Amino acid sequence: MKKKGFHADTAQYVFICAPEIRYFEWHAFTLSSSPEEGYFSVHIRQVGDWTTELARRCGEGRKDFQQAYDMPKILVDGPFGTPSEDIFKHEVGVAVGGGIGVTPFASVLKSIWYQSQQQDSTMKLKKVYFYWICPDTHSFEWFQSLLQHLEEQMLERGAEGFIEYKIYLTRGFNTTMARDIYMHEEADGDAITGLQQKTNYGRPNWDQIFPELAGRHPGCDIGVFFCGPPVLSAMLHRKCNEYTDMADSSGNSSGTKFYYNKENF
Repeated sequence: MKKKGFHADTAQYVFICAPEIRYFEWHAFTLSSSPEEGYFSVHIRQVGDWTTELARRCGEGRKDFQQAYDMPKILVDGPFGTPSEDIFKHEVGVAVGGGIGVTPFASVLKSIWYQSQQQDSTMKLKKVYFYWICPDTHSFEWFQSLLQHLEEQMLERGAEGFIEYKIYLTRGFNTTMARDIYMHEEADGDAITGLQQKTNYGRPNWDQIFPELAGRHPGCDIGVFFCGPPVLSAMLHRKCNEYTDMADSSGNSSGTKFYYNKENF
């Protein structure tokens, strides 16, 4: 979508109304586009009557081309800010998305990459870690192409280490998938996503991840940004507090501080 005079910052959200469906019903959606792009976009999952009807009116399932004048009228209120915008205030950023909570990080990752490629960039952010916890393989479908594009761009520009990401599949894999994974274990790409980074099966071990981050970046202020279910949010908040300025086995503190930021879906 494009609209003259509309400007949004990274990972902000808007309220959307489709008057032809329900005039007084508004729904919040996070922008999946970045400020550097000439349009703004949202990704809408079909869950419930409103989203299903919106998809139908937008031509979902139609084989013929739907003209713009046949599209439903859309009202937009916003944009509004979120904590994810503050990732640019840190030298090291950790982004964690749970399921559909990955949406704001589409905007974040694209904006980070665009800004890092500017010759006169003054961006403070120097390293990004991205963790995506997916409940099933269907969650890969729309976000996979973005990660593939980032992989290609980083490889082309010799910046492979700038953004590190790990994907965790918590369920939804069966014996057939397990066999395919085993057969392609030595392949360069992942058997499920086709990405260079292999998919992990199960949940992240945060008690291993946080000390590793502190060891890699001693004395740094690390911003941790999360979007997803409240249960995982509470766990990450505890881990940030637990591993801030934590002493190692020799009694020496790394001086690393983790600053937690969240938004819940």
